[in-house]
Amino acid sequence: MLRFEVSEADRKALESWLQMPSLSQELGMRARVVLASAEGETVRGVAHRLKISPNTVAACRRRYRQGGVDALRTKPRSGRPPKIGRGKEQTVVAATLRTPKNATHWSPRRLAREVGLPHATVHRIWQKYGLQPHRVQTFKFSTDPEFTTKLADIVGLYIDPPERAMVLCVDEKSQIQALNRTQPLLPMRPGLPARMTHDYQRHGTTSLFAALEVASGKVRGRCYPRHTHVEFIAFLKFLAKRYRGRELHLICDNYGTHKHPQVQEWLKLHPNFHLHFTPTSASWLNLVERWFALITTQAIRRGSFESLNRLERAILRYIDHWNENPHPFRWTKPAADIKRSLQTVTAIYET
Repeated sequence: MLRFEVSEADRKALESWLQMPSLSQELGMRARVVLASAEGETVRGVAHRLKISPNTVAACRRRYRQGGVDALRTKPRSGRPPKIGRGKEQTVVAATLRTPKNATHWSPRRLAREVGLPHATVHRIWQKYGLQPHRVQTFKFSTDPEFTTKLADIVGLYIDPPERAMVLCVDEKSQIQALNRTQPLLPMRPGLPARMTHDYQRHGTTSLFAALEVASGKVRGRCYPRHTHVEFIAFLKFLAKRYRGRELHLICDNYGTHKHPQVQEWLKLHPNFHLHFTPTSASWLNLVERWFALITTQAIRRGSFESLNRLERAILRYIDHWNENPHPFRWTKPAADIKRSLQTVTAIYET
C-alpha cells in the first residue's frame, strides 16, 4: 500500500488549523483525516475513529492529493442561487420586522422555518435589504429644557470660535483600573488573535483629567487619585499655568464636580475662564469623549499594569506621543441641522 505523503509545511499548517477557535467542523474534520492518514492509519481506521463514512475519508484524501492544503477548503458551489419572487422577499422582510413569539429577534433558521424557505435564502434577503436582527443600538434623548440654547452655544464654539481665545473640551475619565493579567499576553499569530487571560489582579484606580484643544487637537492631561471638586480645581490651576493670560472657553458636562460652590468661587477669581455645559444626556457634544475612546482602545483596555504608577506612566506617555502629531476633530454640522435630525428621530419613535 502506498504511503500517504504529507509535507512538513502542510502538516504544520493543518495543526495550526486545529488550534483555531473559529475553525468550522467540516474543515477540522478534513484536517484530522489528512493528519491521521499521514500517520499511516487506514481509510477504515480513520473513518471508525472519527465516526464518518469511508467514502468521506477517501474524498478528503483525494482532495489533498489533487490540490494540497488549499483544496481542503470548501469551494464555492457551481450554479446560481434559486430565484425568489419579489412577493416572497417582501414576506421575509415583513416577517423580520415583526417580533417573533417567545423570542426577542429572529435568527435565519427560525425565520426560515416560519416562512418555509432555506435559511441561506433568508440570509441572502437580509443582506440585500440591510437587515441585521442580531444587532441592536442604544439611544437616549436629552430632556434638558435648555437643550437648544446649550447646543447652539457649544456648536458655535466649534464652528466659529471667539477670536484670540482658546476653546478646550474638558472632562475626566474616572476609575481607570490598573489591571495586571495573571499570565503574559499571547501574541497574535496567523489565524489566531492575540489572547489574554480573563483573570487579573487589581492595583488601584486613577482618574484622568484631560483638556482637548479644539483648534490643534493637542491634549493636556493629569492623573489624580480621585475625581472630586478638589481635583477639578487643581486641574483648572494646571490649565491656568499652561495657558497663562489666555481667554479660555471650557466645554464640560453637567457632573456635579464642575458646578461645586468652591469651583464657582475659583472661577470668580479667574474671569478669563468661561465654562460651557453640555445638555444633560448629550455627552456626545464634548469632543474629548472621542479622544477618551482612542486612549481606552489603544493604551488601556488591553494593557497589563503591575502597579498604579505603571498605568499612569502609560497614560501620560500616550498623551506625549499623541501631542507629537495631534489630530484635531473637526465639527462640521451646524446646530440647526442637528436639531432637525433629532426632531426627525423623535417623530419616528413617537409614531
